[in-house]
Amino acid sequence: MKNSTTVRSDAAALKDVRCLILLALFAAMSIVLGKLLSITAGPIRISFENLPILMAGILLGAPAGVVTGILADVVGCLIVGYAINPIITVGAACIGMTAGLVYRLPLSSKEMPRIVAAVMSAHVLGSMIIKSIGLMVYYQYSIAMVLPRIPLYLAIGAAESAIIVMLLKNRAFAEQIHRLHTR
Repeated sequence: MKNSTTVRSDAAALKDVRCLILLALFAAMSIVLGKLLSITAGPIRISFENLPILMAGILLGAPAGVVTGILADVVGCLIVGYAINPIITVGAACIGMTAGLVYRLPLSSKEMPRIVAAVMSAHVLGSMIIKSIGLMVYYQYSIAMVLPRIPLYLAIGAAESAIIVMLLKNRAFAEQIHRLHTR
């Protein structure tokens, strides 16, 4: 079952200039939310850096989510001066990919359960598993140090799900997304 906002193929979004501009804006938003407007303490980062990556995956498809995640992580690290951790970059890409793929599964005819499933599964795979492994491998954090990431990303995922649902319920926002997909 395709969502009404998904008229063209997901791969076609990467060939449309308007979609590429939106993808770049999502990557820029992720950089600002994750690298500049975050609270970081060791392996714990409280931010909404994944919100734009999730939105790219849900609204533009898995390929766009992957590109947004990679672009946001690599460019963000270069801007702030962090070393690029390829495992964390793969985690960011998996967040966009998983959100795009799970959102398109015929889990429910209702929007909210599909968004919650997409966001939570993306966080479990990308944030809780892959990025935590990257932190343990590259920075030698113990498993005990990364375990608090589980409840953190459950809470952040719930907030991000609510934000995406509210945005898609906004008529003006939904009309713009529809226009993007039907031209």
